[in-house]
Amino acid sequence: MKIGILAVQGAFIEHKYALDSLGVESFEIRQKKDAEIDFDGLILPGGESTVMNKLLRELDIFETLKEKIHSGLPVFGTCAGVILLSKVIANDNFTCFANADIVVERNAYGRQLGSFLVEGKFANNVIEMSFIRAPKITKAGKGVEILGVVSGDIVAVKDKNQLLTTFHPELNTNIVHKYFIEMVVNRR
Repeated sequence: MKIGILAVQGAFIEHKYALDSLGVESFEIRQKKDAEIDFDGLILPGGESTVMNKLLRELDIFETLKEKIHSGLPVFGTCAGVILLSKVIANDNFTCFANADIVVERNAYGRQLGSFLVEGKFANNVIEMSFIRAPKITKAGKGVEILGVVSGDIVAVKDKNQLLTTFHPELNTNIVHKYFIEMVVNRR
């Protein structure tokens, strides 16, 4: 099993460390030739979603990854990755992969200084959740499985081949990465 991690901007190395702790092989996707090789799952990390969207297109990676995601490749988006996968961004006028049937609001918890750590439930596990300039999932479509809610806000969902968390599990736990790896194994 090999997991590709988008590494054009953002917190990608922490995902590699989480996968390393699980004994899962990973590699960084930095250019088109990286996106074109065969791999079993994809991680879209946190970072700045508008910059990532721009770089995906400038580096000619976008169409290749979009095709893989829309064809059912398991994908795990955290924070900015959620924005990239969302069909609708309520407070912005762009979309990227637009595959997850959710509505998000960018920077919903405020600026960097508004970041916080809280314990919450993810798929029946209590874990620490780090929110850093995090988006909110304000609406989940039919068929979207809600995996986590904190203070009434949806913070984790699964939509077909997509796992999305508005928090950064790579900073505190590998439980969410284990869940993603199970999705990858079940697809194979």
